[in-house]
Amino acid sequence: MSSLCDPPGAAPPGPPQNPAHGAHPPLSSQELAQEIKAFLSGVDPVHGNKLTIKEHARCAILLLRSLPPARSAVLDHLRNVFDEYVCTYLLELESSEGGLGARRAQGPNLDDVVQEIQNVLSEFVRMNPKAWAPVVSAWSIDLMGQLSSKYAGRHGVPHASSLNELLQLWMSCKATRTLMDIYTQCLSSMISTCPDACVDALLDTSVQHSPHFDWVVAHIGSSFPNTIISRVLSCGLKDFCVHGAAPVDLLFPTAADKRVPKIASVVGILGHLASRHSDSIKQELLRMFHESLGPVRDQQQKATVPFLLQLAVMSPMLLGTISSELVDSLKPSVLSQLHQHFAALPREDLENMVSIVVHLICQTSAGAYRILQFLVNTAMPASVITTPGLAVHDSVREACDRIIQLLLLNLQKLVYNRGSASLGDAPPRAVPFLDELKGHVRELCVETLRLERKRFLWQHQLLGLLSVYCTPSCTTDALFYLLTLSRSQEELGLATQLYAVLSSCMSDLLPATVKKCVCQIHMGGLSEQHMVQLFHNLALIVQWEGEGPASMSAQLGAVLSLHLYDLGQLLLHRNPEVAEAASLLLSVCPLPRTIRPAHLLVIIRSAVHQFFLVLHRQCPTGISYSTRLLSRLSGASPAAMKAILQQLVEGALHPGNAELFGGLAELSAGDDASLEGTRISLLDINRRFTTAVNFSGSVWSVFHAGVIGRGLKPPQPARRQEPEEIVHNVQNFLSLLLRCCRGGRYGAPEPPAHTVAVNPEAAKAVAVVLVESVCPDVTNSELGWPPEEHTRSTVERDIQICRRFRDNPLLFQLLRLVAAGPPALCYCSVLLRGLLATLMAHWEASRHGDTTSSPWHLHASCALVACMAEGSLLPPVLGNMHEIFHQLAPFEVHLLLLSVWDYMRDNSPLPQKFTFQADKGLFFRDFSRDCDVGKYLCVLHSVLHKNIDRLGLLSGRFQT
Repeated sequence: MSSLCDPPGAAPPGPPQNPAHGAHPPLSSQELAQEIKAFLSGVDPVHGNKLTIKEHARCAILLLRSLPPARSAVLDHLRNVFDEYVCTYLLELESSEGGLGARRAQGPNLDDVVQEIQNVLSEFVRMNPKAWAPVVSAWSIDLMGQLSSKYAGRHGVPHASSLNELLQLWMSCKATRTLMDIYTQCLSSMISTCPDACVDALLDTSVQHSPHFDWVVAHIGSSFPNTIISRVLSCGLKDFCVHGAAPVDLLFPTAADKRVPKIASVVGILGHLASRHSDSIKQELLRMFHESLGPVRDQQQKATVPFLLQLAVMSPMLLGTISSELVDSLKPSVLSQLHQHFAALPREDLENMVSIVVHLICQTSAGAYRILQFLVNTAMPASVITTPGLAVHDSVREACDRIIQLLLLNLQKLVYNRGSASLGDAPPRAVPFLDELKGHVRELCVETLRLERKRFLWQHQLLGLLSVYCTPSCTTDALFYLLTLSRSQEELGLATQLYAVLSSCMSDLLPATVKKCVCQIHMGGLSEQHMVQLFHNLALIVQWEGEGPASMSAQLGAVLSLHLYDLGQLLLHRNPEVAEAASLLLSVCPLPRTIRPAHLLVIIRSAVHQFFLVLHRQCPTGISYSTRLLSRLSGASPAAMKAILQQLVEGALHPGNAELFGGLAELSAGDDASLEGTRISLLDINRRFTTAVNFSGSVWSVFHAGVIGRGLKPPQPARRQEPEEIVHNVQNFLSLLLRCCRGGRYGAPEPPAHTVAVNPEAAKAVAVVLVESVCPDVTNSELGWPPEEHTRSTVERDIQICRRFRDNPLLFQLLRLVAAGPPALCYCSVLLRGLLATLMAHWEASRHGDTTSSPWHLHASCALVACMAEGSLLPPVLGNMHEIFHQLAPFEVHLLLLSVWDYMRDNSPLPQKFTFQADKGLFFRDFSRDCDVGKYLCVLHSVLHKNIDRLGLLSGRFQT
């Protein structure tokens, strides 16, 4: 009788050897009948007793060797042997876990029987793999699936999700390990010829017993990764073609699973292999895709792309594995092949395919930005010069355009439907495509700001959807990058448009955005160039006329004012462009309703420092920004106005800034170094020292003790400022002082003639600072005017005052400003009398024939008298005498100034002598209440009479 080991028409080989019982000789017909009867009845035909499970199994093995038609029944019976073994194995595990120690559960030891079964089946497969491998592999793989499902719920069996623990459990069981070895041998014997039968069995079993069968898939896949991957995909594609799946089914995987049952197993098997063999899976999927685009040979080739789409829909993992590489491989030639491949499809099927592609893009996470750039570049190439050879068919461009539009529409539905979905207990549905784009907000903003035809519209819309989806992080990031990177008003308009869309769905959007900007600035997240651009853009938006109270420009100023202190620190930035831009931004921001005095003082100091820096650099725009900022800050409070005036005056009189206004420059470090270099060693001097008298042999010795002092002072460096620059600087500085004295009315028209131009309190503040700066040792209480003899005790102080006025011409301008706000000039009494006393002494000692020989003293005398007259310290008759100083002799000027001193001595400059007139809004001094002015005009009339030939026409101005 021939064995099933024999192929058809072959001579029967000898029976396989049984290692446990030796070789079995061929059975006679009578012996074979008894074995069949014993196998069917389970009873020993000779002794009549019931066969044990081992005896019954050996009877089955004997029939398997000798009776080919009994193969199916024998293999079915052997299932019980493995089932009994597994049951006994699990009972033993439960007994050991229950604390029974080494006591074994009741059941036969079937190790030798299982080993015999493996030996027999392995021998059959080895001798005739073509006949036995498909049958044995299907039997072993199906039996492993049944056992895995049957005992999945038993105590001690890990859950299917614990794949490693489950694999360890079953591989430590001899029965299941034997079945695995048998299947592995079958697959190995068929791997080079036709492994599809083994793989089909694996797929069928995976369909029936997943997920309890996953441990088998994991082990086999790890043993034969390349074979399993390629053959599983091949068998899945064949099954897909046989059952068929319409394109619309791909969007509903449940329906597709029912029509194509093996597709889920394909997905599951590849999913298990992806953790270690993702590259092999990726390469195989790409190979199938590119081979399907060639000339059509069969139905499978036409169904490859729908099959791959089905896999991607059902497995996000496979989609992520292939998406990036697939996009990179879509060259123009591939796109043309793809277009030709689907050109013949009906319109409805094409629309369904496009919908599938859009759905998959939404579910793609890895490489999402690359996919987006591919679609945008294909649908609408950038205007820059592209690489030759990238031209694609117009239909391909239209298809990409259509995909982008549908993608945006689908994303919009997903984003705005999340709100309704989150009303229940379920969390909002994630959109992987947008989750991946969260890290590419800056790149999206850069592309949007290119303003390339449709491209920027698509990406601007995508930015809005991404901001709504990932609020608030992406929302503030998008606005921050748009505000930072915009370089024109058209580009900046995209930021305001995005804000208009997002402000309706996110509260406190603008405060959060400004806070992010401030944090990025102080944390060093922005380059200096971007900081300058950001400040300019914010200032531009604040100055835009908004369409309503909800517009960005209407709200941005109020939000920025909350960060006034943080932005004010940037006025001292080392980069002058950053400091200038910060000055611009602060100059257009409204002041907050309340601000800490300490913070306000810091901002004032920084702004004043910035003002003098831009004066040094001769930067017109910087001067304008600083002037506007300080004018605005002066209106914050009276204390702020006084602080600004104090800082400005002190800064202008500082030696480092005096040169800006025509004063003497500060002694530089180089000059100090030159003085240091003149020091000579006394030891060297004494070595060379000789005297005319010889003191040798005497008790006297002569030594050179050096020279007192440092020698002659180096000459003062020439003034580097041009006269035009000095005039311009003085004009800017005084204009700023006047604006601050008005209380911050920047850009306001000049006040009418009947109104006061300088606030008296502001003028008083300037006067106090002047006295403290020029003569720090004098208090403001010294307002009275002493007799002329008193000047002898204050000569040194008076000379110092005169020197300060001579070194810094700006002091006269400041005195005129103080005089414009009566009675503030009274608080400069010590400066006035010190300067007047010095001038009187000069003219008294002068031996020149005319006053023009002392130009500075002439100018100082005229300016002093005019200033005192403007400040209402002198009556008009005495205040006009400076008009004739240039035509008089020095002694005559001395006499006239002496009459001024006498008047001031008798009529001390006290604020109590001024009266406030509410109708005119100024302080007024009535000179009629003072003593008779006529007695102080005698000298003046005498001088006029002596010079009547030259001054006769002016005599009318000096009549009481």
